[in-house]
Amino acid sequence: MSDVLVTATELHDALAAGRFADGGPVRVLDVRWRLDRPDGRPEYLAGHIPGAQYVDLDHDLAAHGEPTEGRHPLPPVEALQEVARRWGIDDGDTVVVYDDLKNLSSARAWWLLRYAGVADVRLLDGSLRAWTDAGLEVESGDAVAPAPGSATLAYGALPVLPLEDVAGFADGALLLDARAGERYRGEVEPIDPRAGHVPGAVSAPTTENVGADGRFHVPEALRERFAALGATPGAEVGVYCGSGVTAAHQAVALTLAGFTPRVFPGSWSQWSNHPELPVATGPEPR
Repeated sequence: MSDVLVTATELHDALAAGRFADGGPVRVLDVRWRLDRPDGRPEYLAGHIPGAQYVDLDHDLAAHGEPTEGRHPLPPVEALQEVARRWGIDDGDTVVVYDDLKNLSSARAWWLLRYAGVADVRLLDGSLRAWTDAGLEVESGDAVAPAPGSATLAYGALPVLPLEDVAGFADGALLLDARAGERYRGEVEPIDPRAGHVPGAVSAPTTENVGADGRFHVPEALRERFAALGATPGAEVGVYCGSGVTAAHQAVALTLAGFTPRVFPGSWSQWSNHPELPVATGPEPR
């Protein structure tokens, strides 16, 4: 399908064969997380793709620091490497991630593992729903723990946008805000200390990158969408969200469309915890 997305049938065939024909041995990660229900383990235990290892986004894919670092700062690479090995990942494996939320949470694992140097990470397009709609079986309880892996991770394989570079980037390039429009405009702010957006950022809710079935729109449609927002061929596009989770989903869509995303990991939760930084409200000027 692509080197970013995989269909349920392709994943099923790879699991049956033990590897992808165009990749390596397959490892599957279940990344269920929601802002209002962050512990996805009960849903995982109720039914998951056979062999999938549960990933705790708050603890496995994030660190815990000061509010000025944001709600989901990146974990130390040594900690991520430890859990990746616990999931059984070896160098050369093909890792498939999914959730039950249109990949809005599992995209964090996709981006973070890619950033850490795992070359072949794919999302199950349509998430768990695509698997069950295809009539494929799920298993309950904990999956059998794999033999420890030996993957070696190092950050830096993808471009990032650190806090100190965000304002300057927004002055000269396209910076997308992946949150819902009402949060961008500052009409509501349910969790972070200040409402609004980074000055110069453009509203681009990431939920508009997928259809009702949770599948990403075709690359041509995504390319048209981002071009209309100001993305130009060959240019990096900055992206942030509330805490660095759904920004990764926007990064997936940008990658599918042929652009190079540059994620601001701290996102709005970090920016809004720095009172010295300016905040804009209302719709972007036309």
